[in-house]
Amino acid sequence: MNKDLKEICKDIRCDIMTCIGHLGVGHIGGCLSIVELLAVLYFEEMNIDPAEPKKAGRDRFICSKGHAGPAVYAALANRGYFGKDELLTLNQGGTRLPSHCDMNLTTGIDMTTGSLGQGFSCAVGVALGSKLENDGATIYALVGDGESQEGQVWEAAMFAAAKKLGNLVGFTDYNKLQIDDSVAKVNDIAPLADKWRAFGWNVIDVEDGNDTAQISAAVKQAKANRGTDRPTMVILNTVKGKGVRWIEELGAANHNTNISEEQAAAAIAEIRG
Repeated sequence: MNKDLKEICKDIRCDIMTCIGHLGVGHIGGCLSIVELLAVLYFEEMNIDPAEPKKAGRDRFICSKGHAGPAVYAALANRGYFGKDELLTLNQGGTRLPSHCDMNLTTGIDMTTGSLGQGFSCAVGVALGSKLENDGATIYALVGDGESQEGQVWEAAMFAAAKKLGNLVGFTDYNKLQIDDSVAKVNDIAPLADKWRAFGWNVIDVEDGNDTAQISAAVKQAKANRGTDRPTMVILNTVKGKGVRWIEELGAANHNTNISEEQAAAAIAEIRG
């Protein structure tokens, strides 16, 4: 790619702000917190081809925390799956970009998600199918920290370890906030790394989950773990609303909030620096 990851992250963040600002409301906090992960996966690590989005043996990314769909759309548009103008149709009538990802509508989306926990289970199924096909693909799945309170996540985790899915790499967006309050106050999931290890997973704890170098190193380590026949969970310690100061300062209130076009423009100016 001609741009470095730092610039790609700026582009993705700005496009998130543009499409949510145009709509007027959205899950801005959890979209901004995963930008660095999306940049590393889509622009550095994943075996994908926008010209052939359904090619056999491709790597797949499944966003189980479905309300972060706008961030995935921004990454896909920047990667060339569709034009950026389409981002302005987010969650509007007739759009191919609904609030939550839909594989039947959006080019580049590999699994429909939205009901929390469901996407992670689907990712485990996709990884099992890939292993049976022996197609060499790596399946990446993103789960939220609030979402990790769902029992379905842990059923899927147990099954993935039992089936020795070394081709599965999970990520937890551990920004420690959810819609009502802090994760710790609502239903604490700590100690998170110990839980995943207890379920038979390799665990990589990334101190700064908004640092592309640390994420890239973790993904490479996760790929190297493939021979252990154990899935890997990468815990990303992120900041909800990362990159826009006033959104970060909203705390849990940035989970889903109104964003005017003027606020979006000011945020874009801050991101561009």
